[in-house]
Formats: sequence, structure tokens, C-alpha cells
Amino acid sequence: MNRISETDLILNADGSAYHLNLLPGDIADTVITVGDPDRVSEISKYFDTIELKKGKREFITHTGTIGNKRLTVLSTGIGTDNIDIVFNELDALVNIDFKTRTINQKLRSLNIIRIGTSGAVQADIAVDSLLLSSAAFGLDPLMHYYKQTLTNKEQSLLNAFKADLPANVSLSPYMASAGDSLLAVLSKGGQQGITITAPGFYSPQGRQVRAEAAIPQLMDIIQQFSFEGQRITNLEMETAGIYGLAAALGHQAVSCNVILANRATQVFSKQPGKVMEHYIKILLEKISVI
Repeated sequence: MNRISETDLILNADGSAYHLNLLPGDIADTVITVGDPDRVSEISKYFDTIELKKGKREFITHTGTIGNKRLTVLSTGIGTDNIDIVFNELDALVNIDFKTRTINQKLRSLNIIRIGTSGAVQADIAVDSLLLSSAAFGLDPLMHYYKQTLTNKEQSLLNAFKADLPANVSLSPYMASAGDSLLAVLSKGGQQGITITAPGFYSPQGRQVRAEAAIPQLMDIIQQFSFEGQRITNLEMETAGIYGLAAALGHQAVSCNVILANRATQVFSKQPGKVMEHYIKILLEKISVI
């Protein structure tokens, strides 16, 4: 078996994963990811038991149970650069023997659910609603560093989006889809759509503050895209990376977006904290019986 080097997979002195500070066995087969470290406790407060609390940098982890269901909630921080760290180390924790530094013969597949905030780009999507990402276009570069295998339908969708980009726009989007089985369990008739994952919050999401945007028509391109009845519904900063790495590593992932803003109507939620808490409780009820 090929041994993974000390510089390819770095471990702490106690044998834990370098950034997450976690040991094999610290995480459950169902992992909830959140961007904000403070949101970890806002979720774990609904656990019946908490067996573990660990943290390093922006990566805070709580593992516990709801009923007989063991769950982990973990903060990733913002952006797909952090997703690269979190997903590779999560996978290593369940699929690599840290003592021999070799890949386990039997691989585990995690269920990974992002609970995060997002901004809608279509006027008919209500602020304070919940939207699940069926797929995501990444405007960041993360998945250009990994081999991807797209279905014909996924490739056609990506080609259609690329064709809508003006020739003078220097973007090279990728795409990835939600885990089918996990999406089927969590969606249950709720609204779904294609998400844009941006590498920033301001100009990369079509905002104009003081620095002049190089692609002033970006929001129009996003809002007007349509292919075989599919449209882009929302913007955020992690989902495409989550879906791309989950697929590459053999895990199921779904991104649940709490819509706090509508960019088309320029409305922002009046009670973002209360809305997020409402959907946390609803999603935990569904997740706890997966």
C-alpha cells in the first residue's frame, strides 16, 4: 500500500488532523457544516447529549446525539479554500489509518449537510424562506485542482452556463451536484435551485460599493440564465466546493440555504437570527431520522 507522507497529510503531536484538531472517532457519520463558529452551539444546544467539544482556529466541532442519532456539527469558516481543508481532513478521519498512513480497505461515506445563509437572485424567492441547492456553479477555482467526472446532463448544464458568459469575461466556472439520496430525504417538496458559489462577497457576487467592478453585468447574467427549465436561484460562498469534493471523495452532501436577502427586490431579512433558528429546528428533525 502507498504510504501518505507527513507533509501531504499533516498530523498534530497527539495524532489529530492538523487543522480540525480531531481524532478518528471524534466525528459521526452525519456531519452538519456551518460557516460561522458561533452557529455550532446554536445547533448543538438541541442535542440530547454532547460528548465532544473541540476547536482550533475557525474550526469548532461538537459531536453528540439526538435520540439514538449521533451527529457532528462543524464550522468551516467562509469560502471554498476552507472547504478544501475541512473536507479533505474529514475524509482522512474516516478513510485513512493515521498510524500506517494508508487508505483503509473499506471506505466510509459521510452524509454532510450545510446549513448556511444565502441571497436569492430571483424576485419570486421569498426572504426568510429555505432553499436547497440541487447543483452549484463555482466561480472560484477550487475544483480545477481536482479530477471531476460529470454526467452528460451536468456537462450540458455547465456548457450552457459557460456559453452565456461574454467572451471578454475571464471566468472559468465548474459545477457539481447535490447527493441524490440525501437531497431526496431533505427536500420533501421544498424549493430547490442552482446556486452560484462566489470567491468573495462583494464584486464576485455583483455588489458595487467603492471599488469598481470588472464585470458590472454579472448579476444580469446570473438572473437571466435558463437551461431546460433550470435557473440560478441564489448566491453564497461554499456549496460548489462542498458538492465537488464530496463527489470526488465519495460522500453525500446537500446545501440548505436560509434566504436572508433578495438581490432582485433589494430586501433583507428583518429577523435573521430568529429565521435561522426556525430552520435549524426543522432541519434537525429531518436529519435526526436519516
